[in-house]
Amino acid sequence: MPPPRGARPMNREDLKKNPISKGLVKRLLSYVTGKYKVLLAIVFVCIIVASVTSVLGNMFIKNLYDDFIKPLMEDNSRDFSALSNWIRTVAIIFGFGVLANLFQGQIMLVISNNVLRNVRDDMFKHMQTLPIRYFDTHSHGDVMSHYTNDVDTLRQMISQSFPSMVSSAITIIATLVGMIVTCWQLTIVVLAGTFAMIVLMGKIGGKSATYFVKQQASLGDVNGYIEEMVNGQKVVKVFTYENRAKATFDKKNEELCNNATKANIFANILMPIMGNIGNVLYVLVAFIGGFLAIQCGVKSISIGVIVAFLQLTKSFVMPVSQVSQQMNAIIMAMAGADRIFKLIDEKPEEDDGYVTLVHCKKEGEKLTEVTEDEANAHKHSKDYVWAWKHPHGDGTLTYTELKGDVRLFDVDFSYDGKKQVLYDVSLFAKPGQKIAFVGATGAGKTTITNLINRFYDIADGKIRYDDININKIKKADLRHSLGIVLQDTNLFTGTVMENIRYGSLKATDEECIEAAKLANAHDFISKLPQGYDTVLTANGSELSQGQRQLIAIARAAVADPPVMILDEATSSIDTRTEAIVQRGMDALMENRTVFVIAHRLSTVQNSKAIMVLENGHIIERGDHDSLIAEKGKYYQLYTGAFELE
Repeated sequence: MPPPRGARPMNREDLKKNPISKGLVKRLLSYVTGKYKVLLAIVFVCIIVASVTSVLGNMFIKNLYDDFIKPLMEDNSRDFSALSNWIRTVAIIFGFGVLANLFQGQIMLVISNNVLRNVRDDMFKHMQTLPIRYFDTHSHGDVMSHYTNDVDTLRQMISQSFPSMVSSAITIIATLVGMIVTCWQLTIVVLAGTFAMIVLMGKIGGKSATYFVKQQASLGDVNGYIEEMVNGQKVVKVFTYENRAKATFDKKNEELCNNATKANIFANILMPIMGNIGNVLYVLVAFIGGFLAIQCGVKSISIGVIVAFLQLTKSFVMPVSQVSQQMNAIIMAMAGADRIFKLIDEKPEEDDGYVTLVHCKKEGEKLTEVTEDEANAHKHSKDYVWAWKHPHGDGTLTYTELKGDVRLFDVDFSYDGKKQVLYDVSLFAKPGQKIAFVGATGAGKTTITNLINRFYDIADGKIRYDDININKIKKADLRHSLGIVLQDTNLFTGTVMENIRYGSLKATDEECIEAAKLANAHDFISKLPQGYDTVLTANGSELSQGQRQLIAIARAAVADPPVMILDEATSSIDTRTEAIVQRGMDALMENRTVFVIAHRLSTVQNSKAIMVLENGHIIERGDHDSLIAEKGKYYQLYTGAFELE
């Protein structure tokens, strides 16, 4: 059996690492800056304009007080026309700031949505290259969490936190320059207070970061469990597992709640602390400024300077506080990005094969490669066949007709490298033969078919396909030559015709209908509301299990492979429906090499050879009559003396 699913994406060592590593930041920025340098430059200019206009507005307060308000208090007859011009100028400057903020917000929305599209594209494309092992060891809910929760944290960071951080940084620099120009003495006071804020931010932010990383891991774990419970809801109810399921969920949910609470407790501590330090700085600036101006007689410090500096102090402290606030969102986004990049960095399925499947024209024993168009034009001619194109080290090519001769020699296998699943398995299936596997669950039946598909690679031994080592065959070409019908059918959202055509995307409507007739599915499809154009949703929930199975058989039939694998395809349907499905499968199996996995022994009696497996060993082999005559394990299974588990 495959290893258990639901592996956690992060271990304790991962949680100890700093989530904002240089490599992670650089990689994430490559998505943001890669195709959007011009737009980012415009955003940067807009942020600079907005920040500078804000600082200039604060500095104008000094001129307002010293040049207009103070003289007015001394001389009531002063002309206000200059003041009107001054206010008009300030209004225009602030107007530029408002427009700059508006533009940068709109542009960042465009950038963030495009970046997230690219991230999802890269994840999905890479996911298609991952081996089956990855999906056997990761819950589907946790994988989905990468596309939802983790991507959403990136959206918040790119559209909100990132521009806010850049804006804060530029505002801090511009304000600092304005403060130094206005009064360098008071600037020292503000910088000392800011240093204390940064120290506190580092200590509290570090605690917050750890729990935000844990929060993302717990969220993926909860999503994975929910997905499993939703898919298995019938089983949960049949076995009255509701209370246990709820208890397990409560435990996982509690862990998520604790991590989220601790993360946000530390995050929410920052703002009050930053705000109070800002208030203390405001009071200190007023006190020290007044003291220097009145008691020490510093001529460069006027009332206008103090008033303007108080505004600059607020403008300086506010972005520092915003940085601390946005750091939480950035840390959470980095935790999400770390999980996303772990998926993208998962090792893709290895394929060192070089033998490919091509169309050939058969002239006697000679095979000549032809184009796909020529082969399709003569698809019903026996002179045009599929063949293995085998390049050799000396530069020569050989072509071997695809017949479906599959042989296993002394095959050993383990899923995890520790517990062996198959032991010294040898068998052969000649073209057109039907080979059946029977045995208890976990005996290794499905594992053998997984090895023929190269979903997993063998640890020792050989598998030869038309006398070619399957390790030399490119996996896509190998799987193109194989058809499979599983016990659990997977139908996709779309019409019945589209689901059948999934077996061969170039198949015509007529070929799909012929495949449905071959699978004994045409009658029930014709009675559907829109026939072959009936739209299926939710894995074909509108259909019965048998009807879904017949569509799956039609899908395999339209692919027209020389080798078929039927993995307990009738075990979950009733006897009457099984007879219909069995007729469809019998038509599908005609003139093909077939591997059948079945619990119902009635479906394998006509097999050329029946392999009885137990604990990874083939303990009996032969046709039905010879195995009955031996009166061994197969005889016990057939007569009911021993039942399959």
